[in-house]
Amino acid sequence: MSRRSALSTLVTTSTAVVGASGTNPSVCHASGAIGGPSVVLNSNNKKAFPLASVLAGNQKGFARAVKASGIPRDELYICGTVLSNRVDKESAAYRKTKQGCLENMAAMASGNIDKLDMIMLDYPGPNDESIRGQWRAFEEMKSTDGTVSDLAVSNFSPSQLDAILVNPGATKPTVNQLPFSVAYHPQGILEYNTKRDILVQSWSPLSKVLRRYGSDLDVIGKKYGKSAAQVGLRFIVQSGAAFTTQSKSKTHFEEDLNVFDFVLTDDEMSKLYQLAA
Repeated sequence: MSRRSALSTLVTTSTAVVGASGTNPSVCHASGAIGGPSVVLNSNNKKAFPLASVLAGNQKGFARAVKASGIPRDELYICGTVLSNRVDKESAAYRKTKQGCLENMAAMASGNIDKLDMIMLDYPGPNDESIRGQWRAFEEMKSTDGTVSDLAVSNFSPSQLDAILVNPGATKPTVNQLPFSVAYHPQGILEYNTKRDILVQSWSPLSKVLRRYGSDLDVIGKKYGKSAAQVGLRFIVQSGAAFTTQSKSKTHFEEDLNVFDFVLTDDEMSKLYQLAA
């Protein structure tokens, strides 16, 4: 794979923006703008936050792209995912999740990557017992295997988070990925995570937003010289959450990251919240 092809592959990979309320998207000490959680990731001075998703089937290609790109590993905060939500019972969920962890590392070996910065459960198991089995495998990956630094979840409700946190010694998830956006922000979605010191990261920041409310966002964006998409992403950041985007265009990625040099007014934020009320 050529360096140009490798960089192209990385551009089409999802990139997570973790700086929830700061001015620098590389800052991973993320304090929510509405009194949200202060989440410290083991990121040091990472400059990019790519996500290799089992659902996208891009893990091996991603790993090879990292290797061929020439980008130093210590500049990348790499997240993998595991899908094990259809398995019932603690022991079965543990085995399925453990298998997913090992498969992640096998895929990453294609790019000489021997440790992930984060591993994420794509979906919770069907019941509390299964969720605890999933989490046991994740905790082993972190504490016993030493092949990951941070643990995260996706699409977890308050009760599903508590299935993990009921154990006082449990490793707390750093991130809960949810479809938070201008188009979807039910009451309490940020608060129940903030209460548990977990950062919400939107996995669907612009889905339905531009089609439904693009003209409204465009009017606000013109004031700041920003696009409707940038206003939609700024809404997420200013609400105290983070986001992850994907694109085949380097230009679009650069636009997505350029949302930390303006601040929406309280009135503009209120109008955006009311659009899907």
